[in-house]
Amino acid sequence: MAAPRKILVCEDEDAIREFEVINLQRSGYEVVDVSCGEDAIRVFDEEGDSFSVAILDIMMPGIDGFAVCKHIREKNNTLGIIMLSAKSQEMDKVNGLMLGADDYITKPFSPSELVARVDAVYRRVSMSSAKQEPENELCSGPFVLNIRSRSLTRDGQKIDLTQVEFQLMEHFMRNPNVALDRSTLLTTVWGDSYFGDDKIVDVNVRRLRMKIEPEPSNPKYLTTVWGFGYKWVE
Repeated sequence: MAAPRKILVCEDEDAIREFEVINLQRSGYEVVDVSCGEDAIRVFDEEGDSFSVAILDIMMPGIDGFAVCKHIREKNNTLGIIMLSAKSQEMDKVNGLMLGADDYITKPFSPSELVARVDAVYRRVSMSSAKQEPENELCSGPFVLNIRSRSLTRDGQKIDLTQVEFQLMEHFMRNPNVALDRSTLLTTVWGDSYFGDDKIVDVNVRRLRMKIEPEPSNPKYLTTVWGFGYKWVE
């Protein structure tokens, strides 16, 4: 079953919000827009299952985009989240990704960049919803990755993953003991048309390590190949 083409847009600046809504609707998406974090949380709690993607502005009065992202991720690991920031500071990007966002866009942005980023996140959500595999599980050490239920366990204990984290984990477990460079991981998980840089890979790997490694600062399974990328060690 394909994911619904419905997007939640949360932006407190009227002109920017209208710009997003118009361009997303022209691209065939159904859009529900709100102007504050409080309304975004209310709408998500009421209609969360009907959305595929949420676009959240970071800097808003009251409840900001980080808090909305955290709220959504605590309740839903599959919905795609894109953060919007008026700043180009690295920490904004890292904070959003560590809270579970899938991507970020720095203002100002063009209609083509907005739609391309949303399309990429939507494709991942849609593929995950529709994916059917003859192979049911991937096993490695204490880990079992169930392809059909899109779930991961370690020693029988469930580990909650976002769609990006699941796709990274699947790619690593399908390529054990193989050094994978960042560009390959970027293309595999984010797609050929991704606009951003490969730093998003590093942040998501860091987040994944925090969930799967006994000692994230001294990883045993998801190791770094310095100057190249990462390797899954069986």
